[in-house]
Amino acid sequence: MNDLGKVSVKRVKVDEGHEGQRLDNFLLGQLKGVPKSRIYKLVRGGEVRVNGGRAEASYKLKTGDEVRIPPVRVAESLPKATTLPRDVPRLAPRILYQDEFIIVLNKPAGMAVHGGSGISRGVIEQLRLEFPQFRFMELAHRLDRETSGVLVVAIKRRALTALHDIFRQHRIDKRYLVLATGRWRDELRNVKLSLRKFVTSEGERRVSVDEGGQSAHTVFRRVKTWPGFTLLEAELKTGRTHQIRVHLAYLKHPIAGDDKYGNFPLNRELAGQGLKRMFLHAAKLSFNHPISGEPLIFEAPLPDDLQQFLNKLDKDAQAV
Repeated sequence: MNDLGKVSVKRVKVDEGHEGQRLDNFLLGQLKGVPKSRIYKLVRGGEVRVNGGRAEASYKLKTGDEVRIPPVRVAESLPKATTLPRDVPRLAPRILYQDEFIIVLNKPAGMAVHGGSGISRGVIEQLRLEFPQFRFMELAHRLDRETSGVLVVAIKRRALTALHDIFRQHRIDKRYLVLATGRWRDELRNVKLSLRKFVTSEGERRVSVDEGGQSAHTVFRRVKTWPGFTLLEAELKTGRTHQIRVHLAYLKHPIAGDDKYGNFPLNRELAGQGLKRMFLHAAKLSFNHPISGEPLIFEAPLPDDLQQFLNKLDKDAQAV
């Protein structure tokens, strides 16, 4: 790619990785640092050409299209180096699977999937730095910042489109391990409680149970119990924001360590006992490969911090 500080015309051939992408989004990737308003002005003014002719910002690119990008001067101070800071944990060793279409990662807890809101670098930004050879890389779904476990990233646009269809049509099996507070009495329980998003007076995004909200269905299976705690497997039949967290909090079994919907005094006690974050882990993901259709199953073991806390519960129970 040309140096962004130069102001010469670029003619870019669209490859398979950008098939189906909107022209405006393609230009945002090509002209990093240029405001959206400037890009739309370039398109409306006919300075951007596709195959020699004008095109709308919403035009869906095709493989082989030639996009003429006019001279646009951007700040010389834009960061150009891809050197990785030493204090940032590498994600490459956490890859569970990789082919030419997808990467499946065991995401660490404490790392957001996307940068923003005071977070300089999330999973996707870190992966782009570690794998600069991939011209396309996008999340297929999301995990909360404090949630660890299986996360899928597409490295071809058609794989992303297919994965979105798979998730939207619920043709995927998602299993989480979660430590609920209190004694869960049912071996198997279907929870169907609709959820609604809202913003608090402090501007924080939250979710609540609301009959007028979106349908949400979680299947909980009891795995193991201790005095005051139950390890559950949660199977997501729908993928609503904070679904497991809100369902359990509404049922008076909030997740241990949950800083949004949990038992805050108990969380402080648990932090002193070694559980310093929410006990929620994306343990297993099963789906058919978005391109080949091959059945795939990915599992991520409990991280050391969560396993050590369970070991402590076992030890405490034996001492009683």
